[in-house]
Amino acid sequence: MFDVFKNRLEITGTLTTVTALRISQGRSTEPIGSDLPVVKDSLGRPLIPGASFKGAMRSRLESFLRGILGNNRKLVANPANEDEWSLTAREIRYLKDENKDANADDAALTQAIISETDLISRLFGSPWIASKFQVRDLTVFRDAWFGQYQERDGVAIDRDTETAADGKLYDFQVVPAGTPFEFKAIVENAEDWELGLLMIGLHQFETEQIPLGGGRSRGLGVVRLEVADVWWFDYPDGKPDELLTYLKRLVTGEKDHYKLTSDSFESHKQDWTEALITKLSEKAQSNAATASSAS
Repeated sequence: MFDVFKNRLEITGTLTTVTALRISQGRSTEPIGSDLPVVKDSLGRPLIPGASFKGAMRSRLESFLRGILGNNRKLVANPANEDEWSLTAREIRYLKDENKDANADDAALTQAIISETDLISRLFGSPWIASKFQVRDLTVFRDAWFGQYQERDGVAIDRDTETAADGKLYDFQVVPAGTPFEFKAIVENAEDWELGLLMIGLHQFETEQIPLGGGRSRGLGVVRLEVADVWWFDYPDGKPDELLTYLKRLVTGEKDHYKLTSDSFESHKQDWTEALITKLSEKAQSNAATASSAS
């Protein structure tokens, strides 16, 4: 899947907290301070792990695909439950046995595994396939951070007295609303429909539809993504000179030659989204036909 370079999409922007954000690093062992501090970098500034952003987007996209394709693990797997993966360890061993013939090369096994992998995992990765989508840890903009965390109280209410239950009072730390974080993501060797899937996920963050962290039922974790710059390089087959030129421009700092204008990015988004709709329509029809023949 990554043995030949095909394309690269790079996106930068700003993720701003609309409400206070709580991504906890676990219970503190410090004698003084918050019971539940937020995740920080080595300099004590707040940090949003790239895995948190990526996991929240993946979960939302999985729910969309289940609504379209049904609860079919071959189409939408559950990464939290091994029994609901699109490929179990036993199935992978079976595919390896099927392709162990001397005439079968590694590419054939790879293609067999990819064909059995659910759609989300093909972009976000799985225990058997590397992710095409990389999100860096989101660091706070230095000139916008003044070290001001907020402390909130949490408590369990005694149902009889309607007061704080004994020993159930705690405090937790949050990052204030309006705090901007630097966003950077890279996608490599993605199919058009996979890029369409990514565009849907990014749009959910742009429209404040995916909260992050804990305390979401209390209104915490609402964030808004603003995409700033997009670079796109699609390597044409049989034209090594273009790839050599691309690599040269990267080294000499001429990457902006591949920066998309707003109009160009919108055009690509429409094309990628249309490719996704076509892919999902084909999968939905195939899924319905299979269910009909089984009944």
